[in-house]
Amino acid sequence: MTTTEACVLHAQRDLRVEAVELAAPGPGEVLLDIGAGGICGSDLHYFLDGGFGTVRVRQPIILGHEVAGTIAALGAGVEGLREGDRVAVSPSNPCGECEYCARAEPQHCLEMRFWGSAMRMPHVQGGFRRRLVAFARQCVKVGDTVSIGEAAMSEPLAVALHAVAQAGEVRGKRVLVTGFGPIGGVVLLALRHAGAGEVTVTEVVDEPLSLARQLGAARAVNVAADKDALAAEEAAKGRFDIAFECSGNPRALAQAIACVRPRGTIVQVGVGGAFDVPMNVVVAKELRLVGTFRFHPEFEVAARLIGTREIDVRPLITETRPLAEAVAAFELAADRRRSMKVQLSFA
Repeated sequence: MTTTEACVLHAQRDLRVEAVELAAPGPGEVLLDIGAGGICGSDLHYFLDGGFGTVRVRQPIILGHEVAGTIAALGAGVEGLREGDRVAVSPSNPCGECEYCARAEPQHCLEMRFWGSAMRMPHVQGGFRRRLVAFARQCVKVGDTVSIGEAAMSEPLAVALHAVAQAGEVRGKRVLVTGFGPIGGVVLLALRHAGAGEVTVTEVVDEPLSLARQLGAARAVNVAADKDALAAEEAAKGRFDIAFECSGNPRALAQAIACVRPRGTIVQVGVGGAFDVPMNVVVAKELRLVGTFRFHPEFEVAARLIGTREIDVRPLITETRPLAEAVAAFELAADRRRSMKVQLSFA
């Protein structure tokens, strides 16, 4: 048994780079040299707050689930991969045996072991380490066209693809996206790829809005600075066909409910606490309010779209910091005025 360096959270704001054990790949597994990993909102919640909701960090946990790397060694029985392949790595490990897996709904697996999660005890360790062992089935080849940092965006793009699928047909539709952080960004990219019509993006700070316009938003508005910015969209019971609520803010959901036309769809993407929802409006307008949770088959699709640059995620990557600067990278990622997606380099 050897060791490798990893990004380990011991408690709120207690993030350390330290050695962890590294096993050899077993049957069906591969050893990976991780190249890049993106800091996600859940990673930030663990770092800044020690958890979210009832989920708390109770023991040291390696963070990270948005990673990509290069295959360094193969375990017995691995086919379709070889040393040197550059791969996006899915952090999703469903059991394959529970009732939800049997129903082809592995994102709801009762025994899911999702990397970098404190939901279970012991915690499921994550991917922010220089080398790690993964199942071969988690690896999707991305080729040599894109950077390893682009490949590491496969996980958030998979989240967005699943969210867009929850809305049904989006082609030609008028769409509202509330909240333009990293997930709002990939949702916009997924919507544009799916042929959505006019997309309006809202935020409560100015800095991300220019990027939203660059990525194809027809309109990008600061609803904190202009509280009446969407007043016209609320007329005649609402003018948007679909809304994607990506902020996890109850006020944003209330605005989406007001702006979506009768029998329209609202997809709740952002995770927040308990919301006070105007259910009388949801009922009266016959709205379809749906959740969206993780992904599964979409991961391979996301890796392919990124690998061919059919979806170009490069504008979303703000900065890449070396593993040694992990704390500074997390602090930057927490500043929405200065960053979109911050990644760590493990090379």
